[in-house]
Amino acid sequence: MKLLICLGNPGEKYSHTRHNMGFMFADLLAQKLGCVFSMETKLKSSIAKGIYNGEAIWIIKPQTYMNLSGEALLALRNFYKSGVENFMLVYDDISLDLGIIRFKSKGSAGGHNGVKSIIQYAKTDVFDRIKIGIGPQPPFLKSEYFVLQNFDSSSEQLLKETLDRAVEAFFYYCDNNIYKVQNKYN
Repeated sequence: MKLLICLGNPGEKYSHTRHNMGFMFADLLAQKLGCVFSMETKLKSSIAKGIYNGEAIWIIKPQTYMNLSGEALLALRNFYKSGVENFMLVYDDISLDLGIIRFKSKGSAGGHNGVKSIIQYAKTDVFDRIKIGIGPQPPFLKSEYFVLQNFDSSSEQLLKETLDRAVEAFFYYCDNNIYKVQNKYN
């Protein structure tokens, strides 16, 4: 089973913001797998369960807001007791331009509070990740304001292409391993 924890903020207000790149990825992946999200209150998440090449794929959108994303991971671990040790995290990265994706197998939070919360509750920074670029950030705008801005209409085509490429790369990851996907997509 593959668990994908995709970071974002719940609610229509945030649905098209840069910080919701993880949720946008989750929605596209669920669409491609033909599965739908349902709210799992006890798990503090909205979850879609699909199958790819005979393997279960759980797509998890924490409903705790970005800075408390680790609480959803803790709820999953407490409920299932096992099988939640290995997961992949999908999130936005302000240091990468829109159109760029990066796969990593470990690392710091890099200033991302959602990732910081996941690392805190996971008690490790060793887990696979898909980082999806949302930059460049204008130098005059603080990051906390930039990430909560909607994508503008001039970015729509590149946004769609980026998400399509990230989902394609995820399927390649499922068929291979993190090192092969890094060689092909990073």
